[in-house]
Formats: sequence, structure tokens, C-alpha cells
Amino acid sequence: MRVAIVGGGLAGFVAYTTLLHGGMEPEDVTVFDASGRDPAAVWRRRAEAIRQQRMRSESDGHCLPTSFPGLAVRAARRRVSPLPIVQSLCNRYHPTVAEFLEHVAEVQARTGWETRVVARRIERVTAVEDGFVLEGAERTFRHVLLALGHPGLNVPAELEADPRSVHAYEPHEYAADVAVVGAGMAAATEWLNALAAGARVTSVRRREPLRRPLNVPRALFSRRGLADYHTSGAGARTELLEHLLEPSFPSGQTWDGPLEDATRLGRFSVASQVDGEEQVICATGFKRGFAQDRLLGRLVDEHRLETHDRWLVLSPDCTVPALTDADRTLSIAGAAAQWAYPAADTLVGAKYAARGFLSRITACRTR
Repeated sequence: MRVAIVGGGLAGFVAYTTLLHGGMEPEDVTVFDASGRDPAAVWRRRAEAIRQQRMRSESDGHCLPTSFPGLAVRAARRRVSPLPIVQSLCNRYHPTVAEFLEHVAEVQARTGWETRVVARRIERVTAVEDGFVLEGAERTFRHVLLALGHPGLNVPAELEADPRSVHAYEPHEYAADVAVVGAGMAAATEWLNALAAGARVTSVRRREPLRRPLNVPRALFSRRGLADYHTSGAGARTELLEHLLEPSFPSGQTWDGPLEDATRLGRFSVASQVDGEEQVICATGFKRGFAQDRLLGRLVDEHRLETHDRWLVLSPDCTVPALTDADRTLSIAGAAAQWAYPAADTLVGAKYAARGFLSRITACRTR
């Protein structure tokens, strides 16, 4: 079976481990990624840039193909303590970044990942009768999963040429007077980082952030919640996805205590626009929509694929309906798969897309 994964980040890595768990051999799968063989490399750089210490995800935010055992069980074994499992049952377990990266390295070594990665950038995918031609590859692949990651960092147009500005996910230190643009998880992390560095911080935001533990409500991770989502109309689905993109960060004294103290001391304030601050940190996330990605934009234009607003319309299993049939599969994983799975930009979402991809391949093998 000629199987290719385009993208060697965490979503592609999860797809690879899922395929192996489903019975495929490592040599059955080719992974294309021009940036190297470390699936956590991009994620690590961004986490280091914002000094992230803990994951927002919970115990099942890992790269193994099955949800159980999760990182909480792993931590309980290592610490010889049931506390991580108890915290997980209460949705209060959040592994450290170090624990997560150690887990990635272990799975990477165990699965032979590095031997399957081809250092090549794929910029065009073309559907043919017996599968897909990947521009720059040497052969046609019958089954392809696109795990392309985010199309780039988002910087407000008015700040692109501002010499004071840096994106939160790029390496940076902190000036004495800092404006942080944005109000989501990265912004909240940067508020605390800059305050800890001794800066005066202005939170520049257009609306108040939502306070929720995860990017996506837990109901949408459940089978029932997802079934309701899949039966909703295009308008309702778009409205929900737009709502989920609104800035949010968890509630609790970890965040509120330092901000309240800094506000009382005149070191933290909220404003609607950047003023004369010495440094501007853009905690504004990523560019959004299929059109922002060169490969996806070409795919949509050249094959006249169905879209709705900024989203590529997908089947519930994350496949592209017009280019998937009994003999070939084109699947999408990661942020671009939100039409099928609202939490696509999570490790749980990566597993969801990978399982759909494996199911299609398995059905083809049994014909």
C-alpha cells in the first residue's frame, strides 16, 4: 500500500504511530517534511519562546494511537504516586512541557520515525486515477494524509513594519514597558512572563477573553457532541467554529492572582490600542484558513473543491469527499481539518484524523 504523510510535525507523527498500531509496517509509510526529523521541533520552539511550562491539554494529550494509558498513568508510574491519575479524573492534570517532550522522544525512537522521513517540501498534490502525485516525489501514492500545520504566524497589518514588534512565538526577551496584543492563552502566558521579568504590561485587546480550561468545550470531544456537530448545517457549523476561535485561557488563581497584584501596583493595565510602549509582543496566533496555505490553496483551485468561508469542507472522517473513494484516500489533519473535528488542532484531534485515515486504508486493503 503506497501511503504518504505530508508534514512531519506532531499531527503527522500521530498519524504515523496510528498506522503502525493498525498493522502497517514502517516501510509502508513515507513522511515528507523539509524541516527535519524531529516531530516536536516547531512546537518546541514556540513553547520555548513563550516560556511555557505546562500543557493546556490533559492526560490524553499524547502521541500514542490509543487514548489509554495517557500521560497521567505514565507520571503515576514514574512518581510511584496515584496523584496524577486522581488529578486526571478531575480534569486537573496537565503534564509539564518536559514530560511531554520526553514522551515524544521515546515514541520517536521506538517506532523508527527517523528512517521514514524524507527531507523534501511538497507544494502541490494532484489527483490521478490510481492515487495522488506529490510534486517532487518519485512515485504516486494511493493514500495521502496532509498534516501541514499552521500556515504561518499572524501579525496585525499595522504592526508588520513596526520595529518594536515581535511575535510571541519567536525568541525574545522583555523590555521595561511592554504591550501584549491579543487575549488568548499565549497572551496570558506573556503577561505573566513580562511581569515576572519586571516589566510594566499593557494588555491590548478588542474584547474580553473567555475563561475556559480547553480551546474547545469537552462536549465536542464526546461521540454525542460530535454527532450533533456533524448533523448541523453549514451556517451553524461556521458560527460555532468562529466562536471557538475567540481568545480564551483557563480560570484560576495561577492567572488571576499575579494579574490582580500587578494591577493594584500599577504594573498591569488594559487598553484598546498600542501606544508608546517600548516593546510590542504580538500574541495573535496563526494565520487562518485554507487559502493561507500554499498547498491547500492550490489543491482547492485546481480540483474545484468545496469550501465554506475559510474552511475546506470535509467528510466526518476528515477525508476530502471529492478526492476519496474506494481506491484512494486524501485526508486532512491538524488545524485545516476543523470542518470535520472542531478540536482538530489538538493531539486528540490528530488521533481522530489518523483513525479515519487508517479506516479508509484498511477498507481498501480488504477489497
